[in-house]
Amino acid sequence: MSEPTPAAGAQQEYLLELDDIQAGYGRAAMVLRGLTIKVPASTVVCLVGPNGAGKSTVLKVASGLLKPRSGRILVGGEDVTGQGPQEMLSSGLAHVLQGHSVFREMTVAENVLLGAYTLRDKQQVAERVAFVQNLFPIVGERWKQLAGLLSGGQQKQVEFARSLMVSPRVVLLDEPSMGLDPKTTATVFEQVVRMRDAGVAVLLVEQNARRALETADIGCVLDLGRVHITGPAPELLADPQLSELYLGGRPGERAASANG
Repeated sequence: MSEPTPAAGAQQEYLLELDDIQAGYGRAAMVLRGLTIKVPASTVVCLVGPNGAGKSTVLKVASGLLKPRSGRILVGGEDVTGQGPQEMLSSGLAHVLQGHSVFREMTVAENVLLGAYTLRDKQQVAERVAFVQNLFPIVGERWKQLAGLLSGGQQKQVEFARSLMVSPRVVLLDEPSMGLDPKTTATVFEQVVRMRDAGVAVLLVEQNARRALETADIGCVLDLGRVHITGPAPELLADPQLSELYLGGRPGERAASANG
């Protein structure tokens, strides 16, 4: 299964490209070993694979938290390799970290507006506030409430809203469903789709691989620091061998095993 190709006559636009990336921590062995990933516009790309495959490391490299030893990072075709987190944010990459990162003693408004701290144009800030409140209605409804009073899923939407305040080209999501119940997880993935439909590309790392692939447009299976397989997410879900190796078997098989 290879990388999806655009329809005849269409030109594929990649907002984020990680090209032949090698990266690791300190003197330890490389975590990423020649990894290449491309994120098209208005697309959810999901990274799945076993623990230790390097999924979260990919996001750290993309956001500038970890500089690659070799390879290139392109944003909108521009080489931004070696830039730090602040510069990557200015280039159009927003990173929503693993776990909850709202400030519980601050209001929803204060949390969201932290994402606009680099903006000096008040009109632009007001336009972005209106945009995120429309995209995530709960943010507008709870605007003046303390963020700590919101549920886990609602706090995640506040994090999403904050990440969109600087009009990023790509949002990097690291395990957005961590610690959430199934119903709340479903709501969070609905918000991921809303971001994509609003024109934001998403590079997603998620522990619930099957649910993530059901949401994504493109899936990338990582193994030993490289992309093992990439292709349309529905095709990856339908592949029985991939399901057995990386997704814990097919749903029907798991149910039969549980009942037997």
